[in-house]
Order: sequence, then structure tokens, then C-alpha cells
Amino acid sequence: MPSELKKNGRVHADREHGTKLADSMVRKIHMLLHESLDTALKQRLIVNNPTNRTTIPKNNYPAKQILNDEQLEKFMEVIKSDERWYDFFYTELTTGLRRGEICGLCWDDFDEQNGRLKIRRSVGRIKNGVLPVGETKTETGMREILLPPSTTELLAKRKENAVGNWIFPNFYRPEEPMNPQSAYTHLKVLLKKAKLPLIRFHDLRHTFATHAIAGGVDAKTLSGILGHTNASFTLDTYTHVTTDMQKNAAKIVGNFMDNIIGGMHNG
Repeated sequence: MPSELKKNGRVHADREHGTKLADSMVRKIHMLLHESLDTALKQRLIVNNPTNRTTIPKNNYPAKQILNDEQLEKFMEVIKSDERWYDFFYTELTTGLRRGEICGLCWDDFDEQNGRLKIRRSVGRIKNGVLPVGETKTETGMREILLPPSTTELLAKRKENAVGNWIFPNFYRPEEPMNPQSAYTHLKVLLKKAKLPLIRFHDLRHTFATHAIAGGVDAKTLSGILGHTNASFTLDTYTHVTTDMQKNAAKIVGNFMDNIIGGMHNG
């Protein structure tokens, strides 16, 4: 039962969560079991798939937070004075990459001449003292994006002093990629310094996407940049922005039609 799994699913009790599992983990376990049992059903090893009759918890994602124009300006001012981390956070804010993806970038992925960047791998959390480097989150996560000219210029300049193949290497062990946890920790330091809300790293991705949509980037294009499975997911994720844009569009169309109709009457 998913409810029992959620309550007592953790084998080794966690100090913060005890034996409880997150809703997202219960969903992943259910998905794995469902697909495995579906295969068994197709091969006639079982007569039905018992997971079809279970109720799984809904996705319970934390509320999105973004940096508005004024906050983003403050954040940019703070990172400008941080020589070590400036390139990293500037690249993040202009690409919206997932934390593991930006840490997993190599110089082989950067096409300076055409201003393009391939996203082909992701760095995970440390396990047994090792940073695992694997594939991106989804198949669509493997993508190539066109960089803003300022980001291309920044990376090209950075490449001149590169000591290894990682674009953002570990400061103390350049043969290793940047630890995603280090990026998260330093983000909090920068936010405190700028006296800004302590948003999550993933909210930098939301900040990029929200400003991109508000700036007129269409959902299909943005979906490709972010590595989403489809444009409808992007639209669902950023409904708050598209709703405002629709209201704005309605006003523009309304004013446009009023001018035409007014002109006809005057004529």
C-alpha cells in the first residue's frame, strides 16, 4: 500500500524524516513496480497488474520562487564582486540549466564559433566519497542550446585559462567537476549578502524561464532550452506567466480593435 510505504518505507531512519518517504519517492517506486508488473502481464506471467488499483500521492513540489527584476539586479551586483563564482552563476541565469547539468559541462560541449552548448551529462550527489557523473535527467535532457552572445564571450574568455576539460571544475581538485552541493551552499551565501529571499538553486532555473516567457520566448522554444519532455509541460509549469501574458495580449488586441472600429466610425 502506498500509504504504508510512505509512512515506513525508509529502511534506515533519517534524523529529519524518520522512516517516512517523500511523495515523489513513493511515486517513483510505484512507477517502477507498475512498469515491471505490466511487462509480466504482457508475458502472461500474472493475470492482472495489482498497481492499477492503488492510489498514489500527488506530486507535492515546493512552491516556485523567482527573483523579480529588482531582485535579479541586486543578485547580479553581488555576483560581480565574486570573481570565483561569477562565471558559474552568470551562465546559470542565462541558460536555466539544472544544477547537475551546469556542473557537468565540459569544454568539448562548447562550440565557441557558433555560440552553442551541448548538455550531455549531469553530476549527482556524492556517494561513497565519489561524485557520480551520468546522463541527463531525461532523454530530452540531451540537447544543444544557442547561447546569448554575452555568455559565449564569457565562456570563451574563461576557456583561455582552463586547466582541464571541466568548464566549472572543483576549485581544489580541477580534475573533478564542481560539486552541485557546493553551488547550492554558495548560492545561499550570495543571497544572504544581497539580502534576498533564500530561494532554492532550482528557482534560478524558474527565474530564467519566467523572464524568458515574459520577454516573449515561446513555450516550444523554451521547452527545448530547458530540456522538458514537451511544450505543454512548460506551459503548465509557467501558467502564472502565460496568464499574465494572455491578459496583456487581450488588452493589446482590444486596443487594436477599438482603434479600427473607432476609425471606421470616424470615416
